[in-house]
Amino acid sequence: MTKLTAIIPVGNEIHNIEAVIASVNFANEVLVVDSFSTDGTYEKAKELTNNVLRREYQYSALQKNWAIPQAKHEWILLVDADERVTPELKAEIIEILNNPKDDIVAYWIGRNNHFMGEPVRYSGWRNDTVIRLFKRDFCSYQDKLVHAEIIANGTIGKLKHKLYHNTYITFDKYMEKMNRYATLQAKDYDAKTGKLTPYHFVIKPFWGFIKHYLVQSGFRDGVIGFTIGYVQGYIIFMRYVKLWLLRKGRK
Repeated sequence: MTKLTAIIPVGNEIHNIEAVIASVNFANEVLVVDSFSTDGTYEKAKELTNNVLRREYQYSALQKNWAIPQAKHEWILLVDADERVTPELKAEIIEILNNPKDDIVAYWIGRNNHFMGEPVRYSGWRNDTVIRLFKRDFCSYQDKLVHAEIIANGTIGKLKHKLYHNTYITFDKYMEKMNRYATLQAKDYDAKTGKLTPYHFVIKPFWGFIKHYLVQSGFRDGVIGFTIGYVQGYIIFMRYVKLWLLRKGRK
């Protein structure tokens, strides 16, 4: 098999660290990049792999772009702490690395998302895909504070099997994370957003809810779908409130 490095960026992920490392145990190198965790994540990771680096966290894309060149092997599988490589996905990755295609430098991987203890089948999360298997020297993340994706210098394929993904711990923790995202998104949107109007504070949040709950069939996910739609609308609203505050603070 072509050799593989698994990269796992972490920060206070004691509840995830053992399971995520176990799910990539087929990799030739497991590289954990810890952002100075205070909950025992770093110590536990050192028990499980001998390649643990520490770096101060600023934002996700910057952390991952720093980690990628640290990999020993050309092919990288990057897995977040709240994701798991399933046995089916593992077998597919091994098959690809046993028979690599010279023209492909990266692969999209779908995600089976879970929220509040339930699978999410609709709500705009149904076709969620991310580039996570890629060649080290051909790929890097967009320089965005939130939701950056891999930029690949070459052809991108797609895997059949999916990552298991469960970002939910408690609702309060989830809302803390979404509020943090809104703060970062305000900075990302500053340069590309003109004058703030009721369109940003009313219409866009309302459309965010409608899109997830009705257009993308979130109602078929029941309470989960309604919650996702509501939170998406709320986060859009908070993004522009925080952008308004950001601009007000610069005056």
